[in-house]
Amino acid sequence: MKEDLAPVFGIHSVRAALKHGPEGVDAVWLERGRRDRRLAELAELTRGAGIRRLQVDRDELDRAAAGANHQGALAWVRIPAARAEPELKRLLDVLEAPPFLLLLDEVQDPHNLGACLRTAEAAGAQAVIAPKDNAVGLTPVVCKVASGAAETLPYFQVTNLARVMDSLKERGIWLIGTAGEATDEVYAADLTGPLGLVMGSEGGGLRRLTRERCDRLVRLPMRGQVESLNVSVAAGVCLYEALRQRRGR
Repeated sequence: MKEDLAPVFGIHSVRAALKHGPEGVDAVWLERGRRDRRLAELAELTRGAGIRRLQVDRDELDRAAAGANHQGALAWVRIPAARAEPELKRLLDVLEAPPFLLLLDEVQDPHNLGACLRTAEAAGAQAVIAPKDNAVGLTPVVCKVASGAAETLPYFQVTNLARVMDSLKERGIWLIGTAGEATDEVYAADLTGPLGLVMGSEGGGLRRLTRERCDRLVRLPMRGQVESLNVSVAAGVCLYEALRQRRGR
């Protein structure tokens, strides 16, 4: 396959790619000889969208999915381009629900970004925002780990994250950052209104300018011996605490 394509595998992820971003799907592979109602549904979706569909052996699917559980389905999707700051403003202007955003300050590991995108999309976030410099972009590994979320959830890379945070605050968006030394736990924060959750990098956490622009800092409770969580795990905890609170409104 071409270098600008990434595999998205698993029935749910392939279905999401076909329903929400068919223009980005180059081809779909389905396991040869497998009789499954869900695979038949995917085949019908490819026909409706005019997308190439190939019947391939399980071994070929296993190799493309690097041994992961593909459930007999894999889509080759074009790696999307990150969006720019002007598009972020347009998105915020037309949102019908209170903003629910994830900001990542110099996250550099593609597996972490992919996991953050997948969880943010699942939790109902409307966008992920990151700086252009010292941060990973949308790569094949990111798209593979995101399992379809990189194609459906807007990912913005901005020149100056601190400036963007200022503009979000001017819109009334409350920025909650995570820091191990914070006094309050995330569960004590009100996450129900216009919200931007701000997560730091794998090694250094939040940079000074990013930290200073947060309206409040919170921490995750750590009861064991480890001192911190992986950024994608911490983002998942915070995103789903926000979802829990927002569903109760």
